[in-house]
Amino acid sequence: MNLEGVQQRIGYWFKDSGLLHRALTHRSFSAVNNERLEFLGDSVVNCAVALALYEKFPGLPEGELSRLRASLVSQPALAALAEELDLGSHLALGEGEIKSGGARRPSILSDALEAVLGAVLLDGGFDTARKVMQGIFKTPLDGVNPDTTGKDAKTLLQELLQKKRLALPNYSVSAIRGEAHEQEFEVECVIEPLDIRCSGKGSSRRRAEQEAARIAYVRASNA
Repeated sequence: MNLEGVQQRIGYWFKDSGLLHRALTHRSFSAVNNERLEFLGDSVVNCAVALALYEKFPGLPEGELSRLRASLVSQPALAALAEELDLGSHLALGEGEIKSGGARRPSILSDALEAVLGAVLLDGGFDTARKVMQGIFKTPLDGVNPDTTGKDAKTLLQELLQKKRLALPNYSVSAIRGEAHEQEFEVECVIEPLDIRCSGKGSSRRRAEQEAARIAYVRASNA
């Protein structure tokens, strides 16, 4: 556990380094762990992101702000940020978690990031925690777009076609491969008015449809 390296990456140096040590300690390693700090950090992240979005989009209604926040603070989004900070290599994990790849598990990474921000809150107060959060979240906050962020590919495609006053796409399963417990679906998406026909693959029909819609959305946007 390299506390100095973590502090450099998040841009904050702790007065009480024990808080950061606890934030990086998983329950599989010790009874004194990051679960309570993660509880605090969850609230810090939600509040700080809500404030950032409120200020960035003064005309956006509550429902849209909630959707954007949910996308930014989702487990995959937080885990991706934790990976960028390389938190996984600094976590104190039990042997079982180490062997099973716990340092790369999204749930553990997202919890660790929240715990670190909870530790910053206790060590430096809310304003400091908010500044640290804004630094960590700078890229996703800069790139957030109310028209696309948090919407799945099928929804985006449907909205695009409605704007173009075109009929909705047609999805059909073109193939199912593999054994029952490990199937791969292939779904075709057809948009006849734009002469678009593309396929997507996935472990379920829904995932295959989303992949096909993603490809179709790119093509339809340029049509």
